[in-house]
Amino acid sequence: MMTILKKTRQKLLNENKFSKYLIYAFGEIVLVVIGILIAIAINNNNEEHKIRAKELNYLSGIKSDIHLNLIELKTFIKARETSVNSAENILEFFKNKKEVIPDKFNFNSLNVQIWYPFKRNENTYQELINSGNLAIISNDSIKDILINSQLGYKQISFLERHMTYDFENYIYPIYFSTTDLESDISNYTYQLSNGTDGERTALSKEKIELLLKNQTFKNGFVLSIFNNKKLITEYKNMIFMTEKLINLIDLELIKNK
Repeated sequence: MMTILKKTRQKLLNENKFSKYLIYAFGEIVLVVIGILIAIAINNNNEEHKIRAKELNYLSGIKSDIHLNLIELKTFIKARETSVNSAENILEFFKNKKEVIPDKFNFNSLNVQIWYPFKRNENTYQELINSGNLAIISNDSIKDILINSQLGYKQISFLERHMTYDFENYIYPIYFSTTDLESDISNYTYQLSNGTDGERTALSKEKIELLLKNQTFKNGFVLSIFNNKKLITEYKNMIFMTEKLINLIDLELIKNK
């Protein structure tokens, strides 16, 4: 092709047809420019495909992570609801509305005191942020929910720290200095496992009655109900956002099938 163009250009010069040569040269330049533009367009298209593939890979990873979070959130709601129910049962003992049965008091008391903070799966999101690739997420709604989710989880962490503070100041010191923790945990484990683990140890009713006379100890359970109910609300908000995010990601993934 280049040889043919070169021969044609040389022929026009030899024939002294300068005006035709200029027209031809201009046309040749246009062809070169068009070729360059096509090459750039192809290169840009390839880059866009690479970026889109990376975006979809991130979205798939995020979906896997938040799906696990969704399962955990639902599990934690049940745990927090159980804790609220146990704390309310403890308050019934304080109000003398129930006979003090050591096994029941011990089970409900430890059911409130033994808890775990929520640990979310966010490996893909952290990789996205640390790599500076958040901008490649083209769907603004997805980005907004990802950012709002971070705020939601910060609120959950705040409430959990607050609950830890309340336990450490209102319940644990009094409980640990009054009861035999080894015996209590063994009894609790026995009840929790329906007799397959732990041991049904004898518990001191007198020590429990000492706890029931302590106003600070009672206030700890009141605060635990308040904090757990707030956590349940936040967990439900996160479930709503997570389910919406999964639906949006699914729509993005479907586009490329």
